[in-house]
Amino acid sequence: MKWLARLGLLALALAALTGIAGWWLLSVSWVEEPELAGSFRAESFERDGRERSTWVYRPSRPAEQPALVLVFHGSDGDGLRARTGFGYGFDVLAEEHGFLVAYPDGFERHWNGCRRAGPYAANLQNVNDVGFAAALIERLAASDGIDRTRVFATGISNGGQLALRLALESPKRFRAVAPVIASLPAGNNMGCEPAGRPTSILMLNGTDDPMNPYGGGKVALYGRWGDRGDVLSSEDMLDYWRELAGHETEPKRELLPDLAPDDGSHIERIGWQAPGRASVWLYAVHGGGHTVPHPDQRMPRLLGATNRDAAAAELIWRFFDA
Repeated sequence: MKWLARLGLLALALAALTGIAGWWLLSVSWVEEPELAGSFRAESFERDGRERSTWVYRPSRPAEQPALVLVFHGSDGDGLRARTGFGYGFDVLAEEHGFLVAYPDGFERHWNGCRRAGPYAANLQNVNDVGFAAALIERLAASDGIDRTRVFATGISNGGQLALRLALESPKRFRAVAPVIASLPAGNNMGCEPAGRPTSILMLNGTDDPMNPYGGGKVALYGRWGDRGDVLSSEDMLDYWRELAGHETEPKRELLPDLAPDDGSHIERIGWQAPGRASVWLYAVHGGGHTVPHPDQRMPRLLGATNRDAAAAELIWRFFDA
């Protein structure tokens, strides 16, 4: 009977090791919500026969005609998740610079981006999220007097896909966009009708992303789970926007300071900026995963390394404000 006891102990040990490994892979570290003087509240309205909702941060001292930043969450998320995903960075910046931040909720926790593949309701029902974004802008223009010439969009993963769709289909409505860990659909996976017009864009992708492949190909976790179809490589996506903007010189390249050398990653800034042309930038997070850079928080290790050299919200707002 001793062998049964030993087998039981071995099974318990394996279960404990599995639990520890699972905790290590899935654990996260979020920053605490800062105390800010502005207001943060939920709002909703009807659009296309559906009740749509958003969260809005209004700074305590807004600009006379404040800019607006739309921040879209990732798959199976909501506006609150987008807010924490950026470490509350946009709220802090809004309080400092006087702009508004809206964190909309996707239909059944997803967005209808440009990818044809995707088994969620927003895709299957062809929800008009471009129209929802436009309606939200108009509501905030009426209620808060936002500057329609300074409307920006960013988003994480599935939210980054929607930001790309807005850049493709509504470039006149947005001053600039900044998709994070997202890429343009390739070939038959393209579900948008691009306007063929340039827009200023900042793309932020990890070279070791296990979900959205930096080198292009199938969007699926480690190539196996959650197939969302094929996407272009980050460099081909960069080239697509460069051609629309008419840049013909060699790109500028700059390594950002590696402030956290133990995080296994560093950021390279690649792109173009010239008078009279849309700015086009790729922030390549070398060694980074399907994660959002932030000095003080970490996303699940299952998704790859989280860069701690910079806060994504600060990089993005600096680009928008320019």
